[in-house]
Amino acid sequence: MDGSIGHSFVEVNGVRLHVAEQGRGPLVVLLHGFPECWYSWRHQFGPLADAGYRVVAPDQRGYARSEQPGDIDAYSVLHLAGDVIGLIHALGEDSAVLVGHDWGAPVAWTTALLRPDVVRGVAGLSVPPAPRGPAAPLPHLRSLLGDGFYQLYFQEPGVADAELVRDPASTFRRFLVGASGDSPHTAEPAPWVIPAGGTTLDTMPEPKELPEWLTEEDIATFVREYSGHGDRAFTGGLNWYRNIDRNWELLAPFEGRRIEVPALYVAGDRDLVRSFPGAAQLLASLETYVPRLHRSVTLPGCGHWTQQERPDEVNAELLGFLAAL
Repeated sequence: MDGSIGHSFVEVNGVRLHVAEQGRGPLVVLLHGFPECWYSWRHQFGPLADAGYRVVAPDQRGYARSEQPGDIDAYSVLHLAGDVIGLIHALGEDSAVLVGHDWGAPVAWTTALLRPDVVRGVAGLSVPPAPRGPAAPLPHLRSLLGDGFYQLYFQEPGVADAELVRDPASTFRRFLVGASGDSPHTAEPAPWVIPAGGTTLDTMPEPKELPEWLTEEDIATFVREYSGHGDRAFTGGLNWYRNIDRNWELLAPFEGRRIEVPALYVAGDRDLVRSFPGAAQLLASLETYVPRLHRSVTLPGCGHWTQQERPDEVNAELLGFLAAL
């Protein structure tokens, strides 16, 4: 077992990606969400490497130490799935198990959908796999939740970008505590809607203290990892949201296709994602879309940051899933 996390850069699809890696054995690729980076998986490296796996967590395109393409169109889910396939091959491997959290989960699910020849298994944290709907998502969400729904609010280039970068340490504290199971706002999860005339952070007050699973050193690390992109530190990640409807268009040829590889889903019962329109029906019928579902696990009292809030439970589920493959 390799006892420390190594860092390197890999050129994938014309984009330079930063990669954190530990261990030797079958490849497991960990895909973070927003606003995160490789460090979101800090509690998974050691246990998975100790169990005999090669654990790799990239900063996905646009994030942290990885390159940030300037064109919004460069952040479609096909670009992101292509990065994962390119990364697997650049690492000298033919296949991998993918684990994704938040935005990393749709990337993992989509890559498994499109390339079951490369993806041996797939696990999603927080965000479940969802079949392509009959219409573009954003107009439907606007009709149900209004213009303040965060995915709609994020569409205007430069607006949320400037709000989040003004004080990155405060941004990370507010996001990580505000959407966690330790926040009073998640006692009864509801879709995140920004009030008219408000800003992204108005709905997330500065926490008076950090929960046990999060330290000031963790916050400082996230800030440091994001520092290389200056006033565009959050723009790469926000550009993923600006491709939501385009992703729906691009995946049209694959409508009706199911995820045919072994799969695991883990989420907290206080995760705001579970409150999205249609989520309850989707979660009740996961095996229709993912027929080889190993387990669907709900963690009581856990919010959105699944593997950071509940590392022991998540690691146990991941190791059980990996052993079953």
